[in-house]
Amino acid sequence: MDNNEKLKYIVDSYNKDIKTIDDSLKLNEMRVKYLGKKSEIQEISLNLGSLSIEEKKELGKSLNEAKKYIEGDLNRLTEEIKNKELTTKLNKEKIDLTLPGTKFELGTKHPISIVREEIEELFVSMGYDVLDGPELEEDLYNFEMLNIPKGHPARDMQDSFYITEEKLLRTHTSPVQARAMLNNKEKSPIRIICSGYTYRKDNDDATHSHQFHQIEGLFIDENISMSDLKGTLELLSKKLFGESREIRIRSSYFPFTEPSIEIDISCFNCNKKGCSICKNSGWIEILGAGMVHPSVLRMGGYDPDKYSGFAFGMGLERIAMLKFGINDVRYFYSNDIRFLNQFNKIEGDSNESK
Repeated sequence: MDNNEKLKYIVDSYNKDIKTIDDSLKLNEMRVKYLGKKSEIQEISLNLGSLSIEEKKELGKSLNEAKKYIEGDLNRLTEEIKNKELTTKLNKEKIDLTLPGTKFELGTKHPISIVREEIEELFVSMGYDVLDGPELEEDLYNFEMLNIPKGHPARDMQDSFYITEEKLLRTHTSPVQARAMLNNKEKSPIRIICSGYTYRKDNDDATHSHQFHQIEGLFIDENISMSDLKGTLELLSKKLFGESREIRIRSSYFPFTEPSIEIDISCFNCNKKGCSICKNSGWIEILGAGMVHPSVLRMGGYDPDKYSGFAFGMGLERIAMLKFGINDVRYFYSNDIRFLNQFNKIEGDSNESK
């Protein structure tokens, strides 16, 4: 069989094979088979060099016609198959615009996060900075710089998780205040609020947990007085529990403040008439506070003859339980979606209407 007859055979073979092609993958295989580097047409093309000029002209013409025919037909089929596959894909992925939309499950904010953000938002609007500190703390910052030296009776009030003799899981967020005073090299006024996890050895029950949240505030400047503290805490209580809330100040003791006080709010359930929530007293305790002890100021590098300040701290779990009527602290850590979904639409003060 000479080369011209071979070319005719290749074209006839192509016309026969192409009838079975119905997708892009098979079509590409056909292109490789008839026009690829190892195809019979390519072999004939490589043999042109051994022919005479006349034979080259004759075979070259036939070779170009065969290649042009196969290539053109393959391009035509490529377009047809692409259009067919696209139509099939579009029909398969067709969207019915009359169908109802898919419902997406949205997460909710945790009640503790709601309370923390509400408090932080208030104090940021008053010019406070939000700070954070390590949960694994040094005894120096957790106790000693807060006027609680080794052997001090106040340490018995906070049964602690010690990792080493000098490191422990912080028992309150007050170490952030000590660090803030030391880090302020210029000894300029400080206005901060800090929140986070704290840890104490305690038996878990409806009102106690070995792990809980605290949030604290510190304000140091010249001529700060107890009236500044009272006004700040009155504003805070109204923000959390409603404009109708009153506060009551009782004297207390904390080693890092002098004088020390505890703040009660008028019961939002009975409005001071007496009920089970306030234990028939008409008042509910919410936080501890006081004027920063001169020794704490001095250890932080501040001159207590020039500067004064106040500090306050509260448990976020307690505030959230009072604010939302939750009767068991363990609910906060249960990961029960039914519990969390109750706070999906809470905005602002849920107790305002009480």
